[in-house]
Amino acid sequence: MKNNKLLTIMLIILVTITLVGVIAVVLVTQLNKGPEVSEPTIDEIVISSVDVPEITTNLADGSFVRLQLKVQTTSEKSAQELLKRDFQVKNIVIQELSEMEVKALEGKQGKVTFQNTIKSQINELMQEGEVTQVYITSYIIP
Repeated sequence: MKNNKLLTIMLIILVTITLVGVIAVVLVTQLNKGPEVSEPTIDEIVISSVDVPEITTNLADGSFVRLQLKVQTTSEKSAQELLKRDFQVKNIVIQELSEMEVKALEGKQGKVTFQNTIKSQINELMQEGEVTQVYITSYIIP
């Protein structure tokens, strides 16, 4: 009788430990998922984007470039702020381009580097939201 009682207690403890372990594993996997971030729709992207008018400027090596940008922000409010900061954005683009040579803008990597530089510099100005992407919509080096 004493052995049966001991065996029953051990089984109860074993089942309890197993249940606690299973619950812990389930909780940890559910908590580590994090919030699901959905991609914005094209309509949301258009609403939160601002066109930077065509800019023609000299490059550091004496040649010149003509380009146009579209800047995507996190929200419509951010886009409104960016519209007001249009002159500052143009200034950033012109200053950045004036330090570059044609070789630095050639190829995909050169353009991506330029876009990332512009993005980070505009984000330093922004007070409402941030820039998520800078697109080159027109690009000519004669």
